[in-house]
Amino acid sequence: MNHRLNIFIGAGIILIGFISLVNAIFHINLWDFFWPIVLIGLGTLLLLRPQMVTPGTNVRFIPLGDIHRSGTWQVTPEEIWTFVGDIDLDLTKAEIPPGETKIRIVGFVGDIDVLVPQGIGFNISGWAFVTDGKAFGQRVESFFSPIQMTSPNYEAAERKVCLETSYFVFNPKVIQV
Repeated sequence: MNHRLNIFIGAGIILIGFISLVNAIFHINLWDFFWPIVLIGLGTLLLLRPQMVTPGTNVRFIPLGDIHRSGTWQVTPEEIWTFVGDIDLDLTKAEIPPGETKIRIVGFVGDIDVLVPQGIGFNISGWAFVTDGKAFGQRVESFFSPIQMTSPNYEAAERKVCLETSYFVFNPKVIQV
């Protein structure tokens, strides 16, 4: 919880600094445009996004809050939109269908923790302004760049989970058990 608060405050300071820098260099007051553009963009996304996903994909909007899935649960194509929240996915007892199942997560600040059993192929990819995480024993730290981490058995696995992410500040943690 404390780590998430630090990330949220840090992201807010970066955003305020960026807007102030643009104002100082170009003499453009972005504060006059910021909130109207944010509100128009969010409203447009809320109206159009469910129409842009593939049929059969479950779309969930969770502005603030956490998602915890463990035990026996069905992995299905899903898209989750969140502002701030942690997502914990325990795939060790999950019912994963044959083939590739895509889960897309879009948010502002978030931690994603995933437990992947042996024999299941797992791929996490995405983009974030700031990424600090760990997957399959690899440390990932990036600034304004895409990430791609794949389990060694991904191509050969019968059952695969592909996690696509888009965040401003992102902390993934993937452990293969």
